[in-house]
Amino acid sequence: MTGIDPVLERWRLVLGSAGDACMGGAGLSGEGEARDAALDWLYQRDGDLDRRDMRRSAGLGGSTLSTVEWLDDIHRLFPKETIERLERDAVERYEIHEIVTDPAVLERIEPNATILKAVLRTKHLMNPEVLRLARRIVEQVVRELVEKMATEVRQSFSGARSRRPSRLKRASSFDFHRTIRANLRHYRPEERRLYVETAHFFARTRRQLDRWQVILVVDQSGSMAGSVIHSAVTAACLWGLPGVRTHLVAFDTQVVDLTAEVDDPVELLMKVQLGGGTDIAKAVAYAAQLIEQPRRTIVALITDFYEGGDPNRLVRTVKALVEQGTYVLGLATLDEEANPLYDHDLAQRLADAGAQVGSMTPGELAGFLAERIVG
Repeated sequence: MTGIDPVLERWRLVLGSAGDACMGGAGLSGEGEARDAALDWLYQRDGDLDRRDMRRSAGLGGSTLSTVEWLDDIHRLFPKETIERLERDAVERYEIHEIVTDPAVLERIEPNATILKAVLRTKHLMNPEVLRLARRIVEQVVRELVEKMATEVRQSFSGARSRRPSRLKRASSFDFHRTIRANLRHYRPEERRLYVETAHFFARTRRQLDRWQVILVVDQSGSMAGSVIHSAVTAACLWGLPGVRTHLVAFDTQVVDLTAEVDDPVELLMKVQLGGGTDIAKAVAYAAQLIEQPRRTIVALITDFYEGGDPNRLVRTVKALVEQGTYVLGLATLDEEANPLYDHDLAQRLADAGAQVGSMTPGELAGFLAERIVG
């Protein structure tokens, strides 16, 4: 790669052949040509480039690379973050379904959240052998998500710190903020030091938890794949917590109670059928029937709020739940990005009816639940 400016080469890869001028007459390096061919294989499919006369032309073209070869190439040529972006574009933008339906591809592909969503969307197209290979992806990604989420749940539910002071002086119970406030008068600005005369500590006692119900009601329409995955993982991590009874209800135009499978999120996700319409009102009405003690129940509705059923019935049901003392949480998404596309009008109507509406990451939901349940 001697004599080739790496910054200019990166710009050339971004721009395709339209960026030849930026190279000052120099060609790509050998590795640069391979990267250009891999990018061309994918992005030459973009119809917008035709309309703007900007189609990439690396010279190798899509016909000379199979999907398997392309995957091998990008894993050899690009860093992990770029690989995940290329795979996401291949699956979601260009709908190259063989990435998750071709056994040869599934044996090579590195499991990640993007591929898991693609598996859930296309598993109905898979024969038993392909489904077996796809399950490996589901198991690995879910295991990684559960490990991460379980840590966040444990931290949130590890026991509330009582605000009662304690005479037991332990580093783990040190009340940093109260100690600072109590000793501010001992601050010496010329030394830029705070001298602590009296240290304060918490009484770290776990409060006795009342029995609570957490009912996750998740929209399984195609656009909600990421939220379905994280709902299953969240429910699995909440399952078995002392004082918490967890339910998981999935819906499209029909309602399916998946609570019996909550302790096995892999099996649960393999049963989910993404797609179809949405009847949010029916799902929330079903959740209302599960409530045993309204004032110790949290209903988390995870949906894009595009209602195919009766929106007025939905608003009435949510209002009734709130009035009886139930926490109703409306989440437009539940995933790591928390950047939703949703029906703002219906979401506002539910907020006006008393629901708390927004979007959360799984960790934020765990914190919200712990705040209500543990106190």
